[in-house]
Amino acid sequence: MKTIKSILVAVSVVVLLSAVSAFGQVRRNSVISNPQLAKQVRHELVTLPYYGVFDNLAYNINGSTVTLYGQVVRPTTRSSAEGRVKQLPGVSRVVNNIKVLPLSSFDDNIRVATFRSIARTAGLGRYLRGANPSLHIVVDRGHISLEGVVDNSSDRNLANIAARGVPGAFSVTNNLRVEGENVG
Repeated sequence: MKTIKSILVAVSVVVLLSAVSAFGQVRRNSVISNPQLAKQVRHELVTLPYYGVFDNLAYNINGSTVTLYGQVVRPTTRSSAEGRVKQLPGVSRVVNNIKVLPLSSFDDNIRVATFRSIARTAGLGRYLRGANPSLHIVVDRGHISLEGVVDNSSDRNLANIAARGVPGAFSVTNNLRVEGENVG
């Protein structure tokens, strides 16, 4: 148990920040009247301490209202995200819809196993490394969700296969996007 927590902490420290390209997800049909504000929101969120590969954040800007979405492992990440965005000039209101994932050693084990499985699969480790990983692994009550951006559909499929091979996981949802493909 203590070893798994140590590994989880070590992995989280190594991958503190999310990829800017994968992170700044703007919900479809959103209205962004201020691209500069969007850039500032993205910057504040990707530089959050403890935001890493096991968290996923997105936002929507409508006028001066910023709505935050996603899932995080630590409650402090949720509150820090709201606090930082609230302080930005041009933001009058923040709606915080970020879900804090439940504490669970079962989920921690699946997170670490999924990370290892993807990292060991045919060059996919590059999506998990560095200060800005482009692939995020969200585990909620045994259900895995892959979030972020990969270079091609083969990598998207390989990550899905790697996650599906993790023992104990109930399901895998592959929300990975291929860079350059239209979402819409």
